[in-house]
Amino acid sequence: MSQDNKKVAFVTGGNRGIGYELVKQLALKDFKVILASRDPNMCHEAAQKLKESDLDVSFVMMDVDDKESIRQAAITVNERYGRLDVLINNAGVYLDEYKRLLTMDPSILEKTMATNFFGAYHVIHSFIPLMEKQGYGRIINVSSELGAMREMSVQGTGAYKLSKLALNGLTQLVAAEIKGDIKINAVCPGWVSSDMGGPSAPRTPKQAAESILWLASIGTEGPNGGFFRDGKPIDW
Repeated sequence: MSQDNKKVAFVTGGNRGIGYELVKQLALKDFKVILASRDPNMCHEAAQKLKESDLDVSFVMMDVDDKESIRQAAITVNERYGRLDVLINNAGVYLDEYKRLLTMDPSILEKTMATNFFGAYHVIHSFIPLMEKQGYGRIINVSSELGAMREMSVQGTGAYKLSKLALNGLTQLVAAEIKGDIKINAVCPGWVSSDMGGPSAPRTPKQAAESILWLASIGTEGPNGGFFRDGKPIDW
């Protein structure tokens, strides 16, 4: 595929773990991939490592907790490529472990919601005009089964659960509003061995990425506003 015809993908939190693997696998599928991270050194190092493997990867410094940072990143992508085909909201935090919602420091909930929900919202809000102008786009929100409504009746991990519940709701609401061949879906990657998931997790980042990336290439008849794990629908 010629450089001009390559699709462009943007991955938040792309410097490590699932995000890094998503960037790598998209590049292997012949996408131009933009790796986004708030740490400029890690961002550059991760992108450079992939470029040394002859993969079409660039980087943009962006903090999903900073609306102006997101706005500037969208401007950069528009100036550099003039389009965006795939957006993956992967950046997230897990700060509360098994703490109860009413006894944890409220700042934990606020920080978790700021990153996991509002970060994704502001990224979509800033980047979706790039998809709307070409009438095409695929948005994937990396969520969790802990964000399913049934999990709200089980105590513990309240900040993380609420943030993913809100992210799932955002997915459905945006799906109801968008027009053209633009699709948005949420996906649970499972328990993954990473900085967030810890070394005991049974799934590798590569396995997690494979379970997510099919949504990046779905056709016009593909799902919109769905919630999936390993390609199978999950009840909200």
